[in-house]
Amino acid sequence: MIARPPAGWRQRAERSVARGEALDAWIPPVLLDSPISLLGYAWGTMVGWVWGALWSTGRVTRRAGLWVFTGLPGWAFGRGGVCVGGCYLTGSAPVTDTVLRHEAVHARQWRRYGFLMPLLYLVAGRDPLTNRFEIMAGLEDGNYVPRGS
Repeated sequence: MIARPPAGWRQRAERSVARGEALDAWIPPVLLDSPISLLGYAWGTMVGWVWGALWSTGRVTRRAGLWVFTGLPGWAFGRGGVCVGGCYLTGSAPVTDTVLRHEAVHARQWRRYGFLMPLLYLVAGRDPLTNRFEIMAGLEDGNYVPRGS
């Protein structure tokens, strides 16, 4: 069961996304959706492949445009799973179409921000209800809030 989010979470989420958009205005355009960011996306995908190949005990599949590595130990990824470049790394939980839709947005974020993605994600914080990347990927699809909340 997914916990019910606290009162006022939507307003905090909207403010977090707006702050992120303001931060993006300071990023030189040559770094966003560019050959440079594509190189960062490729680097992230390579890191995801190496990490997944080292620790995955499940099948490696291609779904929703992502390389999906399953069966990783819990310490090898965050929360229910992690998107690194074009790879989704997770444990033994079912990989549903809705989770993949959420993770595919993260892959597009990696493509947009490239090498900046890990730093920007860190700056956005660990709380998914105020992390602009999680909010934009869909909190319901990412299983952070119940559907219809």
